[in-house]
Amino acid sequence: METLEFFDVKSRTKFKASDWRIETREAKGRTRYFAVTKAPGGTHEAWRIVSKDFAKANM
Repeated sequence: METLEFFDVKSRTKFKASDWRIETREAKGRTRYFAVTKAPGGTHEAWRIVSKDFAKANM
């Protein structure tokens, strides 16, 4: 898998991760695609918006 850069909002730090998954969410009639990984500083997750093409290629 490709290495992506994420931002951990709780610790306010950037980090890179190569172990992530693609999530899809719909809101207001629009589909959004996210890369999701476990944040290194705790039990929470970090989410990053990705393009539709990137999501389809990595699902």
